[in-house]
Amino acid sequence: MSNRHLFNSADGLVNKALRGIITYNPSLSLDETNRVVYDTTYDKSKVVLISGGGSGHEPAWTGYVGKNMLTASVQGDIFASPSTKQIVAAVDAVPSDKGTILVITNYTGDCLHFGLANEKANAKGHNCRTIICGDDVSVGKNGSMVGRRGLAGQIGVLKVMGGAAGAGGSLDEVYDLGVAFSQQIVSIAATLDHCHVPGRTEHGMLQENEVELGTGPHNEPGHKKLSPAPSASELVRQILQNCLDEKDPERGYVNFGPGDEVMLLVSNFGGMSHLEMGALVDEILEQLAKNWKMEPVRICAGFLETSLNAPAFSVSVINVTAAAKNCSYSAEQIKSFFDVRTTTFWESMAGSQAQRRTRQQQLVQPPKEEIKTVDERRDLAINPDLLESMLRNACEALIKAEPDLTKWDTVMGDGDCGETLKTGATSLLTALDSGLAKAGSVVKVLLELEDIVESKMGGTLGGILGIFFVSLRAAVEKNIGLAQNPVALWGTALGTALENLRRYTPAKVGDRTVMDTLIPFAAVMGESGFDNGVKAAEDGADATKTMKPRLGRATYVGVSSENKELPPDPGAWGAMVAIRGLQEGLVVAS
Repeated sequence: MSNRHLFNSADGLVNKALRGIITYNPSLSLDETNRVVYDTTYDKSKVVLISGGGSGHEPAWTGYVGKNMLTASVQGDIFASPSTKQIVAAVDAVPSDKGTILVITNYTGDCLHFGLANEKANAKGHNCRTIICGDDVSVGKNGSMVGRRGLAGQIGVLKVMGGAAGAGGSLDEVYDLGVAFSQQIVSIAATLDHCHVPGRTEHGMLQENEVELGTGPHNEPGHKKLSPAPSASELVRQILQNCLDEKDPERGYVNFGPGDEVMLLVSNFGGMSHLEMGALVDEILEQLAKNWKMEPVRICAGFLETSLNAPAFSVSVINVTAAAKNCSYSAEQIKSFFDVRTTTFWESMAGSQAQRRTRQQQLVQPPKEEIKTVDERRDLAINPDLLESMLRNACEALIKAEPDLTKWDTVMGDGDCGETLKTGATSLLTALDSGLAKAGSVVKVLLELEDIVESKMGGTLGGILGIFFVSLRAAVEKNIGLAQNPVALWGTALGTALENLRRYTPAKVGDRTVMDTLIPFAAVMGESGFDNGVKAAEDGADATKTMKPRLGRATYVGVSSENKELPPDPGAWGAMVAIRGLQEGLVVAS
């Protein structure tokens, strides 16, 4: 793994990259505040496609905005999902008379943020749907609730859906095609070494004579390490075996019948040479023909969906014939959608530049945000000094805990949990410095937290907290009649917020997530008060040390037989630190 970069910090890097990337197509505009790139020449009478996710996977997704592909894209921080607010801004930027489809990869943060954005967009009058793509066969059928994670197969989904939308397909037709096509993809990645995130210090490189099979695009461990490293032909043999063996009880996701037409996508994760990629494609095609009697009708290889500088690649095989049986389009039509020209990176790195606009014309400002106001009749007012002390103490505790949270999340996830919580805490301290708590308004604080989470905190935890704070504020306002009984009010409000959150995540106590802290805290607080609730939160967070992960990226990390105890779940621990900080601030103020 090389940790050398031209830009040695992630600060400002995503926005700077977007400003450069959009120059491939002068018809594109960038809402830099929301990191939304959209096609100004799109046809409002046709179905609109929007996709996005964490940055670091370029050209996904900004590089696929243009005619006959995406109408808009939205980027999060490196390897972290964009926020709900960003996604809604993308939907608002390209309204459609025919409907909008959000197409995303199966990662928890993306599912949460795009799911909530889908509901918010529909509430605003859009006709919006979501397709979640999971194609990685390395995640076996082991009873996990997570499902298959997403690899570069999704780019093929975007291509055929974009072709169908450009041809005038209805919302139902394009949506059904996307679902049918995405369900007929098998993919797996192989890694020679991990990628490195600019500005981070974590190390997780593979050994010199080791290859990892089934790696995720954010350095998630694969399902098998091959040592000594196999030859290229043997590695390809194992890749195709994992993807195409229908009798494999763990990985036989797609059936391929005699004569079925298939497509092949080979994605360079960023660090493979063109020379070796060409040889790799040749080896794959030779083995497909010899061992599997397959000759793909379409082949696409290159930087489809990368992982920063990783010397790695993924292979995707798609059964077009089977997809056609589950939608209104024939195999011939699906191939024609795959072939249709776009004005994106799909064709070349040059894009379409026959007519240029100045960079200033391409960079636009988002519309003014609606100012949120507090309805005093439904507000909960408490002592301003008490409110200030509790919030400051919680923020300072989170900032102090950030190094440990980052370290633990580097072991079990993608390392962004501590930074995400620190960002939220720092932003709230800035708001407190500006007088946020001086009126003693709890609803005003919750509105500020909603804005902080939606604007600045991406990733899975940001998605969970976004839904939680929106629901908590609404529940406090709805149940303000219980204000004379704080235990009853907060017990009811917290219970309602968690019940709403369960619509978006199946996580429960024992799954090693932030819910291991939030659920016990809410339940016990509603029964016997704040102090007992804090104790329940502490016990819940501590218990995650011995839990097996069942949701999120941590599910891809096994617990070794030598070490049965893991670090605590960083999300659960971070929530506990904040709750305990509120309690300590209450004691100080009293």
